[in-house]
Amino acid sequence: MSVQDVRDVVKRPGLVQVLHDTKYVFWREMLLPLRDPFSLIFSLLQPLVFLGLFGPLLGSTVGAPAFGGQSTLQWFLPGVVVMIALFGTSMTGSNLQYELMTGSYERILASPLSRSSLMIGRALKEWAPLVVQGLLISLVCIPFGFVFYPLHVLFGLVILGIFGIGLGALSYALALVSQNKEWIFWGVQQTLLFPLMILSGIMLPIEAGPDWMKTASWFNPLTYLVNAERELFAGNIGGHTLLGLLAASVTAAVGLVVGVRAINRNIS
Repeated sequence: MSVQDVRDVVKRPGLVQVLHDTKYVFWREMLLPLRDPFSLIFSLLQPLVFLGLFGPLLGSTVGAPAFGGQSTLQWFLPGVVVMIALFGTSMTGSNLQYELMTGSYERILASPLSRSSLMIGRALKEWAPLVVQGLLISLVCIPFGFVFYPLHVLFGLVILGIFGIGLGALSYALALVSQNKEWIFWGVQQTLLFPLMILSGIMLPIEAGPDWMKTASWFNPLTYLVNAERELFAGNIGGHTLLGLLAASVTAAVGLVVGVRAINRNIS
């Protein structure tokens, strides 16, 4: 087999190879939090602060009708879980930038790992702690009135994982495009992150906003994801769940296409 044949195999891997390689990339990325579990525990402090301090203010300021008949905690907790996933997966590229500076990324590219697995494995690494965090936060909130539906919550976390693959791949591509210019990565990431988060209704009910914000939220894929999580965390499966799954799947597909092209362009 010639060198060109080897490159073609790497660029166009089969599904079995992608899954096989993703397992190794995922395990490599998981070694760090496994060796330092206190970082996972410490990361729970911020969402707990949001729930403990922002939640009561939210209920007294907006009013119960904006929550669709749910309690403030039942409505707000899914948004906090989505926020954790959003921040975690969108910053996947920052780890790549560190590897680019140290030269470890080039050593990974020299391996026969498929390009798609490099992104999927990293995104799944961000999703795996989210499962633990989401379950722990839900259990902590039970004594304060949160009704826990285990199967629905797990399904919601799976949908978040699909979305995280796409967002992580886009973050990965952004890191490659902004190589050696870290300020570009953080500028684009922060500029897009907060408008998407606000227009999705994570922190406040979008129904309480003006008409232009409601219209803008229709074009935000994160809106459908948040609505799906709230429906699932309330113990229901319906139209919002299907739309959220569709939005997550489209984001994953677009992210992988953009990410693979960015990698191939980077090594060509």
